[in-house]
Amino acid sequence: MVSGILIAMAVVGAVGLFIGLFLGIAGIKFKVEVDEREEAVLSALPGNNCGGCGYAGCANLAAAIAKGEAPVNACPVGGEPVGKEIAKIMGVEAGKETKKVAFVACQGTCDKAKTDYEYHGIADCAMLSFVPNGGPKSCDYGCTGFGNCVKACPFDAIHVVDGVAVVDKEACKACGKCVAACPKHLISLVPYDAKYLVACSSKAKGPVTMKECSAGCIGCTLCQRNCPVGAIIGSVKNPHIIDTDKCVKCGACMEKCKFGAISMNEYGVAEVDEEKCIACGQCAKVCPQNLIKIHDCANYIVVKCSNKEKGAVARKQCEVSCIGCGICEKTCTAGAIHVEDNCAVIQEDICLSCGMCSVKCPRHVIHDLRGVFTAVR
Repeated sequence: MVSGILIAMAVVGAVGLFIGLFLGIAGIKFKVEVDEREEAVLSALPGNNCGGCGYAGCANLAAAIAKGEAPVNACPVGGEPVGKEIAKIMGVEAGKETKKVAFVACQGTCDKAKTDYEYHGIADCAMLSFVPNGGPKSCDYGCTGFGNCVKACPFDAIHVVDGVAVVDKEACKACGKCVAACPKHLISLVPYDAKYLVACSSKAKGPVTMKECSAGCIGCTLCQRNCPVGAIIGSVKNPHIIDTDKCVKCGACMEKCKFGAISMNEYGVAEVDEEKCIACGQCAKVCPQNLIKIHDCANYIVVKCSNKEKGAVARKQCEVSCIGCGICEKTCTAGAIHVEDNCAVIQEDICLSCGMCSVKCPRHVIHDLRGVFTAVR
């Protein structure tokens, strides 16, 4: 019996020795060399595994950096400090990095954006693409406020406030999760120090935008015409955007607006109040970057006279008749009003509804249907 136990022990020991030798030889034979720099880079990364760099996780990014397939400052969460540390590990220059944050191009809050109906369905931004007009708000292009971006953010840097997503600049790491989560593509990454941005994504014409949201861009081109460096892009009666690379942050677009239609938000971004803006074009003229352009707005300006008589005759016939003096024509910056057959005629497709002709008309013939500029006699 003792001999049987000894034999069993010998067999087990021999088998164990064989397996150990086999594994040892296999380990040497199939050894995978690990780049020490890769491990060092991985330890330098924040370890959030957010995917904002474009890789599946920090380990994948570390491997790509070690192989030279990704830049040393590819981690948006770590930012410049982590980039410099990794640059030292890799023995290269980190290069200058522009800090970025997420920006939501919509300010159609509950008190500014009109609604077409009440919605009581699933609170999911993507699901709203299956409901009429893409959601209850009249504007088909604005933030729905159901927070898909909030759910996607791993840093608690974005929240829905009064029906619109708002980004906390200090908490945002520019990982891009919210950008990918927004079904309407309202969120983008912009330079942290960008002072002026257009917080509107509406693609609707001016008259439509004006009716749907009091904070929507109507393309009056005031900001664009006043920008000294051509940084504002857009066309008359269509939404505008600001090229942050060209913008010199002079604030001329905001200051030029006589109607308080442009203001600075908490992020230092120029925003247009559609209800106040009359598309006079003054802000566009002063913007050194030419960032502001005019888009369609409602044709609220009308000439309330059809008299074709010459001035002297018309003056005698009616005290509020058009006498064809041409002051309105000289005043109009858009060239939308002309004197034809002794009477002013407005070309509605290019009229900016700025109301300046109404202000200048000595006979009070031109009226602003909004009641903003029509002179009181």
